[in-house]
Amino acid sequence: MVGSTESVVRKFIADNFMYREGVKTLGDDDSLLDKGLIDSTGVLELVFFLEKNFSIKVNDEEVLPENLDSVNRIAKFVQKKLNATKACVA
Repeated sequence: MVGSTESVVRKFIADNFMYREGVKTLGDDDSLLDKGLIDSTGVLELVFFLEKNFSIKVNDEEVLPENLDSVNRIAKFVQKKLNATKACVA
């Protein structure tokens, strides 16, 4: 995968959610929910994207705003999952 986790996530959000809502800017810590960018269907799209593109498994109990409500939160969550996967393999 090319690019940082943040840039990959930001591109996905821009391509799939921002155009729908006419949002022009999104800060790294801006809430996707508060900006109206993502709803329950959008969360499912996001989870599918993360699982496919980062080869991680997002468990049902992890689908929380604390993990998925901003670019930074998503990137930190993905990195945590990737680090856990590496630790299990090592």
